[in-house]
Amino acid sequence: MSTNATTPLPDRRKRPGEIGARAPGKLILSGEHSVVYGKPALAVAIETYIEMWFTPLHQTGGLRTVFESLSPSSFYPLDILKGFKDTLDRRFDDFMNGALPVQNILQRPDDLSIYALTSLLPNLPIPGASVGGLPLPVPGQLASRSEMPLGAGLGSSAAVVAATFVLFEHLLRRPQNPKDRFDKVRFCERLQHGRGSAIDASAVVFGGMNRVHSEDIHQLPLPDDHPLLSSDAWHWIHTGTPVSKTGECVAAVRANYGQDTQLWDDFEACTKGFEAALHAGDSPSEMIATNHELLCRIGVVPEPTRAFIDRIAASGGAAKVSGAGAVRGDGGGVVLVHHHDPDALAAVMSTYPQFSAERLSIAREGAALCPDL
Repeated sequence: MSTNATTPLPDRRKRPGEIGARAPGKLILSGEHSVVYGKPALAVAIETYIEMWFTPLHQTGGLRTVFESLSPSSFYPLDILKGFKDTLDRRFDDFMNGALPVQNILQRPDDLSIYALTSLLPNLPIPGASVGGLPLPVPGQLASRSEMPLGAGLGSSAAVVAATFVLFEHLLRRPQNPKDRFDKVRFCERLQHGRGSAIDASAVVFGGMNRVHSEDIHQLPLPDDHPLLSSDAWHWIHTGTPVSKTGECVAAVRANYGQDTQLWDDFEACTKGFEAALHAGDSPSEMIATNHELLCRIGVVPEPTRAFIDRIAASGGAAKVSGAGAVRGDGGGVVLVHHHDPDALAAVMSTYPQFSAERLSIAREGAALCPDL
């Protein structure tokens, strides 16, 4: 079975004045889409990271973004940063008023991390907060690299924002507590997902396993010997990056099923059954299969992804899309797989060489400074 969905980030030499931060990805175990309608959802942070770092470059006059596998390099002059935030706030208002599609709020993928930085700017300059002896913000390069496939349902946008906050909190010497950081990540993420939920922000900020229900966020402790932590039965499979973004999927589902209260009640019952199975140490395969059926019902599981999940089920396992899924194209993003027979799973994967698999490994810690910088 292929296990090359992610490539561990190589060690890199620290440059003068450089500091780095990282945030984990996330997997939704149960409750995607329904969480937007006030129903509970379960998610875990995973040991697959996005790393951000800042290098001062005093002669550039602005911030240059160099985001690996995300976009071409972009340049943001320092003197436009405050106006840049105001522009994106107006675009979000236009979206809320129905005048702008959610996918048009951000013009470039880099915009989200720069927006996160600008949300800290009203407090600048701060005495004592400097890079290379100059008060922040200073010209420099904001760069990133990622272990996770981007735009596939692993919470990459939330991870970018969370890592950006940790990075500049350190540079400003104004660390935030996790709750305040969570609030800010969620606020910034609205530009990416529109009417989204708190689930991505909770996982990448707090780490571990989280239960999200409306505005209530609870971390769910798991013993070290819990099957979710110690078993080889859990994997995530990248089935191809969706053409449609999360915000577009959420909007499409809302238009077609937003008023279907019975549907969202069915999602809630599924999530509660999943949580009960986890607490009891039982197999949640039945709930995974039910969740898959519900996701098919709302039209976010592309046909090729559905065929793959059917193959997993026929081999004795259970699988479901983990994340927004897709309303266009063939790529369904990341699929969560629970399978106790590694040989049977490997046999299925051998017929899908274009897919890649990783064992689910939970990250106990959320966004933090990079341990090697």
